[in-house]
Amino acid sequence: MNARFENQVAVITGGANGLGKAIGMRIASEGGRIVIFDRVEDDCRKAVEEFTSNGYHASFECVDVSKEPDIESAMKATKNQFGKIDIVVNCAGVVGPTSVRAADVDIDAFDQTIAVNLRGSFLILKHALRMMEDKNYGRILLIASIAGKEGNAGMCSYSASKAGVIGLVKSVGKEYAETGITVNALAPAVVKTAMTDSMLPDQVKYMTNKIPMQRLCTLEEVASAAAWIVSPEASFNTAYTFDLSGGRATY
Repeated sequence: MNARFENQVAVITGGANGLGKAIGMRIASEGGRIVIFDRVEDDCRKAVEEFTSNGYHASFECVDVSKEPDIESAMKATKNQFGKIDIVVNCAGVVGPTSVRAADVDIDAFDQTIAVNLRGSFLILKHALRMMEDKNYGRILLIASIAGKEGNAGMCSYSASKAGVIGLVKSVGKEYAETGITVNALAPAVVKTAMTDSMLPDQVKYMTNKIPMQRLCTLEEVASAAAWIVSPEASFNTAYTFDLSGGRATY
């Protein structure tokens, strides 16, 4: 199990922090070569230093996932350098307005949430597929959310964006079902990250109270689930959204 990603190249968006870094660390610990796509160069450099200090192989590209030229350029540079891209995990995301009723949501804030979470997911998916088609192998994982299935009051922008991510996976996974490329999503409940730390406590409490386990999901739990989904073992799973909800989602 500890070498299941040996000789594989994994692109992780939002990989400099939080979920992305945790998933990248897990894949790297099992032999994968990590390429971080993230916006802030200093954060990317610090993350790469952390990977290399653990004896892992990592590099980075500065990317804004809402901008197609950034993604196209970074994907091509990665494939040119390593000859292939085996895994793409899209963790880049923003929470958008929280504890705000729909009637009071600022349209610019709504558009920004959609641009990063949904448009970004589509663009990553589009260009990942182009990089994988010639090898007829790939694992694409988009991070969705239980909010995309059930909705969170006070978070309509985020919930709508993640519902869109789930729709993308259902559609595109079917398009590529006869290839060696799988397209899936992971829908966690609340995960303890910098994103949740920035939310109002009442919003976090509202979401946590919906989880039968009555606790937040950990980064390690997300990384463990994600690593299996993007492994060669998950060869018969595509167009699916896996729940990681502490009992909140039961069907």
